[in-house]
Amino acid sequence: MRPLPLPDPGHPPLTGPRRLLLWQARRQAGVLAGATAVAVVGNVAAALLPWQLGRIVDGGLEHGLGRELWLGCLLLAGLGLVQVGANVWGHRLEVENWLRAAFASSQQVGHHVTRTGDAITDELPTGEVVATVATDALRMGEVFAILPRLVGGIAAYLTLGALLLGTSVPLGLLVLLGLPVVVAVLSLLVPPLQRRQAAQREATGRLTTLGADTVSGLRILRGIGGEDVFADRYRAQSQEVRAAGVRVSQTQSLLDALQTLLPGLFLAVVVWAGARLALSGDISPGQLVSFYGFAAFLTQPLWTASEAIRVVTRAVVGARKIIRVLSVPVAGSDDPAHPATAPGPGEALVDEASGVVVRPGRLTALVGADPDETARIALRLGRLGPARRESDEGGADQGGADEHAAVREPADAPLSSVRWGRALLHELALGEVRGRVVVAESTPHLFTGTLADELDVRGGADRDALLAAMTVADAGDVLDSVPGGLDGAVEEKGRSLSGGQRQRVALARALLTGAEVLVLVEPTSAVDAHTEARIARRLADARRGATTVVVTASPLVLDVVDEVALVAGGRVVATGRHRDLVAARDATGPAYRAVVSRTDSPGDDSPVPRTDHQDHDRPEVSREAARR
Repeated sequence: MRPLPLPDPGHPPLTGPRRLLLWQARRQAGVLAGATAVAVVGNVAAALLPWQLGRIVDGGLEHGLGRELWLGCLLLAGLGLVQVGANVWGHRLEVENWLRAAFASSQQVGHHVTRTGDAITDELPTGEVVATVATDALRMGEVFAILPRLVGGIAAYLTLGALLLGTSVPLGLLVLLGLPVVVAVLSLLVPPLQRRQAAQREATGRLTTLGADTVSGLRILRGIGGEDVFADRYRAQSQEVRAAGVRVSQTQSLLDALQTLLPGLFLAVVVWAGARLALSGDISPGQLVSFYGFAAFLTQPLWTASEAIRVVTRAVVGARKIIRVLSVPVAGSDDPAHPATAPGPGEALVDEASGVVVRPGRLTALVGADPDETARIALRLGRLGPARRESDEGGADQGGADEHAAVREPADAPLSSVRWGRALLHELALGEVRGRVVVAESTPHLFTGTLADELDVRGGADRDALLAAMTVADAGDVLDSVPGGLDGAVEEKGRSLSGGQRQRVALARALLTGAEVLVLVEPTSAVDAHTEARIARRLADARRGATTVVVTASPLVLDVVDEVALVAGGRVVATGRHRDLVAARDATGPAYRAVVSRTDSPGDDSPVPRTDHQDHDRPEVSREAARR
């Protein structure tokens, strides 16, 4: 068995299930050909057993216990040994075919998903991707497990037909023509079965997504009383899956019944015809024995053919889902063929659509009444999202990143609007942008592993640097709560940490990248005011002289930045220091105070104090759940 994972899972064609299956067959042509050859030998040996048995019977009746009888028995034993050996090796090769195809498909999906950035979650629900790896890839593998048996069954069927034609032309024609008719009747159930299996697959994917959303946000749902709502949704979706499964089972049960009934009727006709030929003296007693053996053997290729119909049907449904996942554009698919010259370290980053100017070496804050609006600007500064309008290009190329805010660009926004020095951002190589600009999201994603590995995503940081970044993020309590500190294990998605702890770990991780331009989206939204004040001061000191953008409306953070840009309607309407904007006597003052002091109306000058929010977990259900 070839070691897994494969060094290169390959790039399969995405034009249809048939092309995908053929491509995978070529990838494992050697083991597939070996399994097919062994299956042909084993099935032909099994088909010859009744023929040889009939010869032994006729030879024994004619010549008694003589040399011919003993040689015939030795030949029969030899055919049996060949069949046994072929079955043993054939099963091993079939399993290898199945595992190669299944794991190669799983690896292709996994490898592709890691390179799509946030585009995968915009295109497909999480459960759809999970079900593709857990189910559809295995269905792909089943095709390559049963294919050698199917070819071997066809070879045995043709051999058997030739033997029958040599004995009796009518009987040989009955077998050669009758078997395809039986298979054709069974294949009539393929289209309805395929449609119902596809519907069940869709319902199962939605159920998996809903389950993942519920589990990931369970603590929050309980806290806000939303557990029953999600439970009702899960129950309703479960009933949809059950109903779809019942419909599939109805068609499948009819197919299974016909798999038994039609071959049985066909074999009864063959046996009846052979018996009549024996009674009329047209065939010998030994040939009659062979006919009974042939009739019993015919159940095997018939069953294999009907099973292949079922397997291929499910594989086609699964292949369509795999193609759907693999069709999501990877991050960097909009990279220019000839990237522009990279800007120097002292160049300003300008979003011409909004008027935001990020000056090098300064700590800049973006403030707006609509947090999604400022977050979209932050995304553009990191080249996260499509680089061109769909109307201009016929489809939006999707960008991706290791860390990004969960916000997408509106369809009418000017997308190619960010300029870094003399070059537009989308004209630069994506690797160049990702290496120099890091956008850290507001809802962090943590992964399983040690805390040190979680923090040092680019490698090379020593323990002193790790501890310094944790100090800036005021995450000392995380070191205490994780057994083993930096060497301790972080659970999946950081479930053992609170929402504020996860956010501070993500902030430390972003600082450790040492990015030339660091964009932080709401980095302190899940911590209390005292913690936020400490983080704000330490962040300003740690990033002094480095280009930093913070999307926030917190006065504690705004008070330490070099420049604040107030955004309204997608445009910068005012810039300045926080205290100057608060004290402004023109229209800027009330509008700014309304955002940073949480008042309800820009015309209301009476500030409402910012409520100190304790370190807490925020709801982390997916965008798919929010849409529902």
